[in-house]
Parts: sequence; structure tokens; C-alpha cells
Amino acid sequence: MTDERAAAFFDLDKTLMAGSSSMQFARVARSRGLISRRQVAGWAVDHLKFRLRGATDEETAQLLAVARESIGGSPAKGIDRMWPEVLSGILPRIYPRVLAEVHRHQDEGRLTYIVSAAGSDMVASLAEILGMDGGIGTRYVVEDGVYTGELDGPFVYGPGKVTAIERIAAERGIDLEASWSYSDSASDLPMLELVGNAVVVNPDPPLAATARERGWRVMRFDRLGRNLAVGGGLTLTLLVAGAAWLATRPGERPAD
Repeated sequence: MTDERAAAFFDLDKTLMAGSSSMQFARVARSRGLISRRQVAGWAVDHLKFRLRGATDEETAQLLAVARESIGGSPAKGIDRMWPEVLSGILPRIYPRVLAEVHRHQDEGRLTYIVSAAGSDMVASLAEILGMDGGIGTRYVVEDGVYTGELDGPFVYGPGKVTAIERIAAERGIDLEASWSYSDSASDLPMLELVGNAVVVNPDPPLAATARERGWRVMRFDRLGRNLAVGGGLTLTLLVAGAAWLATRPGERPAD
């Protein structure tokens, strides 16, 4: 067994899963009339732009503005009811090789976390279904049952991931030098540099260049194509378990 205080932190989009969790959210939100077709199209363009450019201060502020606009004014109950359908779009896109990394770290005694700019409820739900120790996502303020669009904590993107991870590390006594981080994007360099062991997954060109310079491990594999990332039987089991878990959650939102 390795040091039990060590952990492995996994980015979500294009690292743990193929594609974008935010687009799965947008697809379901659009089908339920919570956001417009124009918002979905704009979200897709902005998401691609920021993924390619990285996380300068200006770009991070613009991305946050997009996220706030997308969720601000939405009823919390309506968003909560979306998670089973959103997760049903995410689970078939989980990369089996990255999930195997999650299991390896667990078997070697490390804690495992998803770290994503996506909403904290969705990230926590996915982590629960995958049997991980937690999900670290962006939290938004809810007043009178409606999302205000204001943040309740850091925006978990770029340097914001470092703030969120350091908080968890302090709470759980995690040794970051003995820990691991996984990501595909140069925007996650702060998270990768925070730990002693950085791994890049299907990296974008800037991150691939950095990985070569620093001797970081690189994982490359084909996109999912027509094949499900998780076998049909396992996917169905996870969906049933996830839906049951979400359905039995208390009506009140957890306190900080």
C-alpha cells in the first residue's frame, strides 16, 4: 500500500470522458426549455474557444460569464431533476483506460477525485456513481429555489482548480507532492504542476509540448467512435444505481 494521504485528481472533459459534460448538460437543458437554442450554440462556440486558448485571466472571466448566464435564473429543482438524464449521456463516454487508472489508484490506497468547472452537484453525483471519493465542481448560490448565477466558492477552472484542490487537501490531510493529476488541456497546467505526479491524457498541442519538456507521462488512445466507453451491462448498472441514489437524496440542499 502507498501513502494513504495521497490522492489522484482527474479532470472531467476529454480526460475522464470523451467530449464535453457541459454539452450534455446543454442538450438536456434545451430539451426541457431551460435554455434557448441560441444559448446552446453560443455555449458550444465559447467552450471550444476557451478549451483551445487556455486560461488567461481575461478568458477565464469570459468563460465564467458564459456559465453564469447559462444557469442564472434557473430553478434549482428543475436542474436537480436533469442529473439522471445528463449522467446517462456522460457515462457511455467514460474512457475505460482512465477509469482503470482510477481503480489502480484506489487499489494502491489513494483517494480519487473528479475536478471540473462543471456544477458541483453533477460532478459529485458522477463521482458517487463511479465509486470515487468525491467530486470537486463549481458551486452556485441558490436563493428562494432559484440559481442567482453568483458563485458560492471558487470557479473551478484553471487556477481555481488549485484553490479547490488545496482546500480538499487541507481538510483530508492529503500530501500533494505524493499525489497525481490527470488532464488533457494546457488550461489545467496549474493543477498538473500542483502535484508530484502529472499525467496528460490525449493532450492538446501546448500541453503535449509541455509534457515532452518535463518528462510527464502521456496517455494516448483513440476516441470512442461507435464503441461505448463502458460496457452496456456496467453502464446500465451505473445508471440504475445513479438514478436510485439521486431519487433518494434529501429535498434540502446540503449546507456548507
